[in-house]
Amino acid sequence: MLAKEEKQQKGERSKRRHPGEDGRGEKRKRKDGEERPGAKRGAGKMRLDAMSVGYFRRVGERLGDGFEDDEERGMFVENVLTEVKGRAALVAMDPTGSVTLQRLLQLSSLQQVGAVLLQLGGEAGSGFKAVSCDPCGGHVMEDALRQMSRWNETQTDSAATTEEEEEEQEGSELLEAQVLSLSRAVRGNVADFIRQVHGSHVVRTLLHVLGGCIGPPRTETRPGRKDGSRAPQLTDFEIPTSFWFELKSLTESLMENINLSVTDAVASAVFQTMLTVCHRKRPKLCKQLLKRSTEYLTGHSAAPGVSPLLVFLKDQTSSHLVETIIQLSHKPLLRDLYKNHLRGHLVDLALHPIANFPVQRLTAASAKYKMFLKLFDELVQGVEAILAAGHMGVIVQLAESCAESGEKQQDIMQCLLNAFHCAEPGSRHVSCLPLFMSLVTFEVYYQSEAAGGSTQKEVPLTICYHGSLLVQALAKFKEHSILLSSLRTLSPADLLTLASDPAGSHVLQALITTCSDKGRGKILKRLEGQFVPMACSRLGSRVLEAAWNSATISQRQSIAQELAPCENQLRSNQFARHVWAKFSLSHFVDRKAKWQEIQTGEFKKRKLFSDILD
Repeated sequence: MLAKEEKQQKGERSKRRHPGEDGRGEKRKRKDGEERPGAKRGAGKMRLDAMSVGYFRRVGERLGDGFEDDEERGMFVENVLTEVKGRAALVAMDPTGSVTLQRLLQLSSLQQVGAVLLQLGGEAGSGFKAVSCDPCGGHVMEDALRQMSRWNETQTDSAATTEEEEEEQEGSELLEAQVLSLSRAVRGNVADFIRQVHGSHVVRTLLHVLGGCIGPPRTETRPGRKDGSRAPQLTDFEIPTSFWFELKSLTESLMENINLSVTDAVASAVFQTMLTVCHRKRPKLCKQLLKRSTEYLTGHSAAPGVSPLLVFLKDQTSSHLVETIIQLSHKPLLRDLYKNHLRGHLVDLALHPIANFPVQRLTAASAKYKMFLKLFDELVQGVEAILAAGHMGVIVQLAESCAESGEKQQDIMQCLLNAFHCAEPGSRHVSCLPLFMSLVTFEVYYQSEAAGGSTQKEVPLTICYHGSLLVQALAKFKEHSILLSSLRTLSPADLLTLASDPAGSHVLQALITTCSDKGRGKILKRLEGQFVPMACSRLGSRVLEAAWNSATISQRQSIAQELAPCENQLRSNQFARHVWAKFSLSHFVDRKAKWQEIQTGEFKKRKLFSDILD
């Protein structure tokens, strides 16, 4: 076992295969510039030799096996870090060594992490730049910084002895000092750090640590990942007082290089992180940074009568920074941005392939303010043009903001009916739901309109992603009877298609759960005969459970009566068996009175909580 090997070899450093670690065991003194044992040069960069790579690979395998107790783990980590001593930078920048070192840091004490950082940066921190900007070393630096989130644990461990407390205090102080040393190194060479991909990630992690909030570890992006654009969840932790002052100093240095935020995409991401962290942890500082950033963006010369901000909004790099500024802005700044720079240009911006995204952020941010009314009146004039351009995010966000503010809901609904050509005659209103979900006009979706207002469908029910989002937003309106009337005109087969579709299932669930008991009863009546196939569907079963949770006792009884005779089919299905258990259908079959008692109790409890929340 590798741990046992380390114990046996601990006192035999001079006989190791890497004799140059502490100067002992060398047969001759190396000349200036001569490569040290355990390293080789390749492509202008020092790398670990094959023997060392094999050693760290075995260490990685041993880490995967786990340890019997904390003592064995601590001894193993200490021995391997002794092997790293004297060549930490070389190990950190090696593909194999860096992965192993990252895993070791997560098991190390704060003092050990601080010692590794001291080796990487040196006494003055001059070595931090080379390691941080390395593809492998950057990950090691990030993992070392992330260990600072354990700082509070060393301050509150009441079970520790006096000697352990002193050791932990020294360790936390060493790590604190090295984090500050790294920050000073960044401040001394900001541009080189934030323009380099790997260095920029280290600076972003440093900002999080100095602010006292950390997200999940960085992972390599993979094609097809759906959560790539989702903001990471941050976890707050206690930090030393010195970090509060250092964060202010670091932001000052960054702001001196704000010109890079609009010309370099990598640097722009650092500024966005800076604003996000300060908004979360230092609101007053964030307001200052937002004001200064806005002054910079609006202070450039442009064509007479045209705000320079309009140029930045249409740029691939700077638009991301503007989005972040809009999202984090307080009311006066947001109002100033709209009144002095964006008013009268919103439709043109919404039609632009890049600028439409900041318009979406502005629409979302203004929903809780009166300025939304002016913004709505301007954007609503271009709804059909925006639809034609395919920028559905703007339309969806406009509907979302109407739902949040409680304003202009009838106006946006009427505008959409006009845009999809189902406003006049009134008989076309019942066609709106399929049109909204498929994002096509009445003439395209339907072949003809027969006498009496009935319609003949040209294509089967289709649902697209943004159409689903639009209807979900409209379902939050105070009055959405038009949508419910349209839903009730769909055939049971179409309703099953809706329930089983990845986008459509959210629409059906939203409409069922937001309508009145009477309206829900009408929808469930249309779904009769489809409950079993819904229960056996991955998505349909979720819709059915949502309907069940909001249903009255009589509505639940109707659903149970249809499901109960199909016990064998439901119990054998991977999705339906959960429905069977959750609906207590065994009780319904064998002990109906007991089932009725359980459902009555659940209904009363739900009603009580609903009344309290309302």
